Amino acid sequence: MHNTNQYIPKKQLLSHEHLNNITENKVFNKKMGWEIAQYQEQQSIKHRMRFKAKELKASLWALAVLSIVFGLSCWLATTPFNSTPGIVSNQWNIIWSVTLLAMIFEFLDSAAGMGYGTAFTPLLLIFGYEPLQIIPAIMIQQASAGLTSAYIHKEYGNVEWHIHPISETVKLWLIIASMGILAGVFSITSVYGLLHVAQVWIKLYVVVLLLAMGIISLINAKKVPTYHPKRMFFFGALAGFNKGIGGGGYGPVVTIGGLFSGVPAKTMMAITAFAEGTVCIASIITWFCLLNHGVVINFILLPSMILGSIFAVIAAPYAIRVFPEKMWKKLVPLYCCILAILCLWKLIPSLF
Repeated sequence: MHNTNQYIPKKQLLSHEHLNNITENKVFNKKMGWEIAQYQEQQSIKHRMRFKAKELKASLWALAVLSIVFGLSCWLATTPFNSTPGIVSNQWNIIWSVTLLAMIFEFLDSAAGMGYGTAFTPLLLIFGYEPLQIIPAIMIQQASAGLTSAYIHKEYGNVEWHIHPISETVKLWLIIASMGILAGVFSITSVYGLLHVAQVWIKLYVVVLLLAMGIISLINAKKVPTYHPKRMFFFGALAGFNKGIGGGGYGPVVTIGGLFSGVPAKTMMAITAFAEGTVCIASIITWFCLLNHGVVINFILLPSMILGSIFAVIAAPYAIRVFPEKMWKKLVPLYCCILAILCLWKLIPSLF
């Protein structure tokens, strides 16, 4: 097993063009998927800030995809189905406060691998929106943003996705996504369909879990853990369960779990985005299946969420590339702790 957390020695550094040629010709027999991120990490911040033509092209493709998703979300907000009551089409508009908050939380989510569902959901509940107006919309937003972000991360050099030979990044995505889908479908159908667990206890469980993981990760931030991919079976299942029952608590568990498992922070955030997008697609399908069992979904918030995510999906992967790895190893768990404390503060009145 290679020591995956050691950077490429400076004497072996290659030009960016030469490195791309080696990657394309598959000279390396073993692909971890974070070699290019480690290569870029040894360059200066000025070098990492350079914006290349292929990255501009990729950004335009991402904008086009998200624009199409925005159009579809506008259509859903006009209540095309009997089971999705919202507002009539001639009264439809963007909720600008939600758009602004979605932009902020999506940037933080894409940059730190967490925070959108975990922090945005309780805030929208405070604004007076219902869970079934929030959670399905967040699933659709996170699916589109996560998959698009995974593509942008690859184009910006934070990660590589190799199929032949299969890279560790793809293996991790398969592990996390498959476990997350199974656990997410179980949690949606059991908690909402069978068990009817009170929302306050669901939120308390997620908050305590995130706080514990954030603190442990902060304590171990300076350590270089050995790579243990099998740990992600557990973290993927735990994160999927959280996602299904509350729309949040997915990114923190997967991202912090990846750091525990020895995956470099920059690459782990890209893997989290890809896995979360995949799990959210499965959750969306599950939610639509529940429409036939009396569950009513309202998409009034969806267009505002999609609009707010368009800028952030491109800006965050760029920020991850530019700023150093050691900063993200401390910032990510610290942000996780802050999220947990804020959620707990909002939750305390409901406990008494």
